[in-house]
This record gives sequence, C-alpha cells and structure tokens, in this order.
Amino acid sequence: MIRDRMGIRECLLLCFVVVGLLSGQNVGGLGVNWGIHASHKLPPKIVVQMLKDNGINQVKLFDADESCLSALSGTDIEVMIAVPNGDLSAMTDSKKAKEWVKNNVKRYDFKGGVNIKYVAVGNEPFLKSYNGSFVKDTYPALQNIQNALNDAGLGNNIKATVPMNADVYESPASNPVPSAGRFRSDISDQMTEIVKFLADNKAPFVVNIYPFLSLYYGKGEFPVDYAFFDGTDNPVMDSGTKYTNVLDANFDTLMSSLKAVGHGDMNIIIGEVGWPTDGDINANVKNAVRFYNGLLPRLANKTGTPLRPGADIEMYLFALLDEDAKSIAPGNFERHWGIFSDLSKLQDNINYACQNGDCTTLGYGCSCNGLDEHGHASYAFNQYFQIHNQDSNACHFNGLGKIVTQNISTGDCNFIIQIASSGPRSTYTPPLAFSLLVVLLYLLF
Repeated sequence: MIRDRMGIRECLLLCFVVVGLLSGQNVGGLGVNWGIHASHKLPPKIVVQMLKDNGINQVKLFDADESCLSALSGTDIEVMIAVPNGDLSAMTDSKKAKEWVKNNVKRYDFKGGVNIKYVAVGNEPFLKSYNGSFVKDTYPALQNIQNALNDAGLGNNIKATVPMNADVYESPASNPVPSAGRFRSDISDQMTEIVKFLADNKAPFVVNIYPFLSLYYGKGEFPVDYAFFDGTDNPVMDSGTKYTNVLDANFDTLMSSLKAVGHGDMNIIIGEVGWPTDGDINANVKNAVRFYNGLLPRLANKTGTPLRPGADIEMYLFALLDEDAKSIAPGNFERHWGIFSDLSKLQDNINYACQNGDCTTLGYGCSCNGLDEHGHASYAFNQYFQIHNQDSNACHFNGLGKIVTQNISTGDCNFIIQIASSGPRSTYTPPLAFSLLVVLLYLLF
C-alpha cells in the first residue's frame, strides 16, 4: 500500500543531531530556537510534543508562522515571535505595526491561546554584513510595535525587543578586555536610543553569542580551549579579573557597553547560543557535547559571569532541529546546529521495533552489522514501518522517527522498501518496470 509516487517510503531515526544532555538537568530559563528552513519540515504538532516531552518551556521563533503558533496554543510554553528583517520597513508605519500586532499577537490572546512573551523586532539587523540595510528602520519599528502592544492592552505582559548579534559592541584593539566594551561607533547613536527605549519599557536586551564563531573566524589564532568551559592555559586578565572562556568575556563586554550608556543593570537574554555538529573541522558531536556539558551546568547552577555573578541568565539554545535549506554563505555548518535533547527512550523503541519486525541482519557478521548507532536505530524503525504497511502511525517512536523518500541503503545493507501490503485489501499495483527493477536488485545484491 505505497502512497508515494515512486513508492519509496522509509522510517528513519530523527537524529540530525542528538545531544542527550538536558535529561536530568534542572535548568530554568532555558529555551530553544525553532527554525523552519528545512526541505522536509516536521509537523508543528510533533515539534511541540518534542518540546513538552523534554520539559522545554520556552521557544523562540523567527516569524509568526500560523501553523507553529496554532500548535503551541494551549501549551503555556512561553513564545518569542518575530518580525522578520524584510518587514522592518513596513513596521515604521504605525498603522501597519498595529495591524501586525492585531493579526499575530492579539488574535492568540485568549484563554487556551498562545503564551506570547516577547516580540523580536528583526533578527541581528545591525550585522556588519548587512551593510547598514536595516539601521534606519529598526528603532522606529521597535517603537511602533511596542506602542501597538501597549495600545492593544498587552504591553504589560508582552515586550518588544531586538535580538542583536554580538558584533554591535567591541573592545578597542589597544585594550581588548571586557571592561573596555563599547557599542560600535558607527551605530552608537541608534544603540543608545534602542537601549533607553528598552529600559523605559522594562524590556530585555537580547544578544546572540556564538563561541564557535569566535573559533571559526579566529583563523587559527583563537585558543580552542577558550571556546569551552573546562579551563585554558591562556586566560584573559582584566584588572585582576580572570576570563577563562569567551562566552563570559563576550557577555561582560556587553555589560560594560550597557553601563557606558547608563543601563548597566539591564536584563540580558542570550537569544541564541549553541554548537554545530557538522560542516567544519571544529563542528562535530564531540565538541558539541563538550560545549553543552560546560554550558548547561553553569546555567543550572546560576554561575553567572564575573560582572554578573550568580545571575540566572535566560537563554535559548540554537537550535532544536537541523535546517537543510538554510543559506550556507556563512559556512557549511549553518545547516547543522540542531539538537535532540533526550535519547532515554531510544533503546526501548529499538527493542520494540525489533520485537515486532525483522532485525536479524543487524546481528554480528551480518550485512547491516556495520551500521553506526544511528543506522541501527533507523534500520529497526524502517523494518517495523514496512511490516506495518507503511502506516504513518508506525513511524512515530515517541517522536524519534521520520518518514523519508530517499533510500539510504549502503554497501551490502539494504533498507527494505515495501512494494505492496501483505493484507488482502491492497489495491496498489506497482509499475512493471519498477517491479522488475526491484527483482533485479534482489537478484544482483
């Protein structure tokens, strides 16, 4: 009972990246970024269930996608929605800003609706690579969105902010320490206005900090250990204060920049932080595990930073899932930031699939024994899926499975593909050419 045009439907382990580190961590103030630049998007309801299953109570979106927000309705998960950069110019018109708030915020403001907490006005709009494209529109758009929230009676609970890249502040080359941090000279006036507006409206400053990018762009001169949290032989000394990792140094450079414009006590949220697992020599699961093994306990223990010790810093991991349709202009790693937070149910699901399917080829010396752990899980899931007539309900496995249409057979290991249902009511008749091809494949391999 094959429903796809070419008949290739396999159930594979949803394991673009798996970092099983959230399990057992009592981490408050931790959310994830949910991006949707993927060729085969997971249904929003499955993503929301993944969030709930893993105890993730905060999520950051990059737009106000209706299907995502509908799936989040009634969950009480705190949500940050966004006005994309391309819409900032339109938001400089107060009427359009009010209409945007009506359509994307107010409509979900009901009992059992969406728990929207923040509206991100743009995303890293002052990034140097944008060459100033959004500089003149960002502050007016921020004002109009917050004012629209206030006019709609939502401003006390929902705050507008602007997620900034860490390149909006810097320390001078002559004194490259956190205490010398200041906002970039070319955007200093705009940043000062934005910071004052955020403070006046009791909104947080949101910043994206990526230690991996410090290492990536360091061109071999950046100390590798400084990107992690397990110590370094070359700490940065700042008037007696020791910095052993770049995240602390970066955060405190922002602290100094805010203090310099009169708002050193402002609430700061790290809007994006994470480590990619492919696409670069330093982007791999081993380094990701090392990074998160250092980051998450610090968050749980409220370690803070030298300039804000003991702080309970709210942050959003980047990102929940890999996005294979993202631009790779910054680097191939852009498509490999996804995490999957809990593998505790994986072995039980593999056991179940094999008890109700045929996993004999995974045995020692058999054709599929050479697969890695992800391959073993995918093989087991696919066997169960095929035996159960490619029923989509047979490829869930607590959110670990995903139906794909590309055969990933490799070497001597064939991931079987069902040609027709074993039941008496199958109405599918495969094309003769396709049937002969399958027979030849089995004869040849």
